[in-house]
Amino acid sequence: MKDRIVRSPLFYVGDKRKLMCQIKTHFPSHIDRLIEPFVGGGSVFMNVDADGFLLNDLNHIVIQIHSMLSSYCDRKDDFFREVFSLIRKYGLTSSFLGIPQERGKSCDCKDVNREAYNRMKTDFNSGGRKDGMLLYLLIIYGFNHMIRFNKKGEFNLPVGNLDFNENVYNALNDYFAQTERKQPQWHSQDFKAFLAEIEFRKDDLVYLDPPYLISSSEYNKMWNEECECNLITEMDRLDAMGVRFAVSNAITYRGKKNDIFGEWAKKYNIHPISSNYISYWDNSRKDSGEVLVTNY
Repeated sequence: MKDRIVRSPLFYVGDKRKLMCQIKTHFPSHIDRLIEPFVGGGSVFMNVDADGFLLNDLNHIVIQIHSMLSSYCDRKDDFFREVFSLIRKYGLTSSFLGIPQERGKSCDCKDVNREAYNRMKTDFNSGGRKDGMLLYLLIIYGFNHMIRFNKKGEFNLPVGNLDFNENVYNALNDYFAQTERKQPQWHSQDFKAFLAEIEFRKDDLVYLDPPYLISSSEYNKMWNEECECNLITEMDRLDAMGVRFAVSNAITYRGKKNDIFGEWAKKYNIHPISSNYISYWDNSRKDSGEVLVTNY
């Protein structure tokens, strides 16, 4: 089905999959290159058609995982053979594989997988932390599918409640299909440095999904008012060059207001977006005034 929204196999915090139907209605009908300075889990590029894809994230671990996964796009059988071999090697459960057989399709796997998960984490951290396949499994089996390293550079997420299930398998298959067709180019730089190196074309679209200044998620803690000011300055620069952009952000969030972005956005086109994010830590109503701002 052409309009089916596919999900990223990274299950990334701040993922835009559930908002894609709304966001896409405000995208141009033709895009030469989709350019994403904050690609995150990749749900936007996976669900947008363009002639080319330039994708960036400052988090080099995220780009490492994207690069590893997309390298298997034309040999997905090899990927599943390797990942299933690791699941069996460590003795992890897999709802998709029916391991162990008597547990059925869904279970709370935290207690069952804790020992095996910790062995896998120790092997990853002691092996130079370069094994992308082990890292991906740590994320899938880890708490809330987060990506977290300590000050020593060691992956330190505890085991989570889920395992390699049908959702993971389907998301990977969708990802392989999309990356094989789209052949994205991966980068890991500060967003300003990334954009500064691009020679823009007439029908390019820059889509930005930066950390939200006024939200409280772990992902946004490194973003401050200086970053927000740099962001809007960069958007004005793109506009002066005649480059189309669309940027997601929250103007209000649980009683807070982002006056920096809100005042700046009045120069452009503001499209309200209905969002209902639920976090593991807080599933109460968020009262989020999320918007998409475009200059076209």
